[in-house]
Amino acid sequence: MVRLPAWLRLVLCTLLSMPAALAAPPALMHAQRHHDGIDPAAYWVSEKLDGVRAVWDGRVLRFRSGRPIAAPVWFTGSLPALPLDGELWIARGRFDVLSGIVRRDAPDDDDWQPVRYLLFDLPGAPGDFSQRLERLTRIVADAGLPWLQIVPQWRVADRAELALRFDEVVAGGGEGLMLHRADALWTAGRSDTLLKLTPFLDAEATVIGHVPGKGRHRGRLGALEVVDAEGRRFRIGSGLSDAARAAPPAIGAQVTYRYRELTARGLPRFPVFVRVRDLP
Repeated sequence: MVRLPAWLRLVLCTLLSMPAALAAPPALMHAQRHHDGIDPAAYWVSEKLDGVRAVWDGRVLRFRSGRPIAAPVWFTGSLPALPLDGELWIARGRFDVLSGIVRRDAPDDDDWQPVRYLLFDLPGAPGDFSQRLERLTRIVADAGLPWLQIVPQWRVADRAELALRFDEVVAGGGEGLMLHRADALWTAGRSDTLLKLTPFLDAEATVIGHVPGKGRHRGRLGALEVVDAEGRRFRIGSGLSDAARAAPPAIGAQVTYRYRELTARGLPRFPVFVRVRDLP
């Protein structure tokens, strides 16, 4: 009999205990990292938002994990009856506030007032991205909802203009840029038709343990023990707020972290916690 590692048994047990809604997360496009070999003139460019990705299936608003989002009835009641992909967002630098609002089991109408649903695609729709963007513009205009908007998209002539726009966004507190190839059909999964350009490398990992703190962090979280998609185990101790150390991300939670490069052992060098991506 093959004995699974303790961390893998823990993750499997966590996944098996999740609600059935999480067993089938929606099919989505996921970005690859930008690389110097691409011609940015072939892409639509937008700001990479520090929001919470939300998928509307025509009836229910969901996290990308598949778990329903407890949004107010006024927020979802008039949304178009067709699939939409976008991000819930308030403003740059407000992710922690936004996350606290949208992850509650019961929505607070007042807290949801500044939240907007910014759309960037029509999952599964025909046509290339330029055609889908044109259709999305009409859908939002017809809906006439102040909180339903499109992520602004623009074109650049060359790498120099892309670099200029990137510097402007980052200097203003933005996370970076997204590039979506104009002639690309919608396809689920990762593809170089959708790219992200950020100042640091970023990735995701699953929380498999909580390391107790020492010194000034005694009595609360010291670091997260995580495992990535390649099975690499490491710890993330930087970037954690006092609130996160007092109430750490749950075992099984997906977290985003940033790092500079990989070490000779293939592990992220100086990983820094960014946020919880999905509920466990």
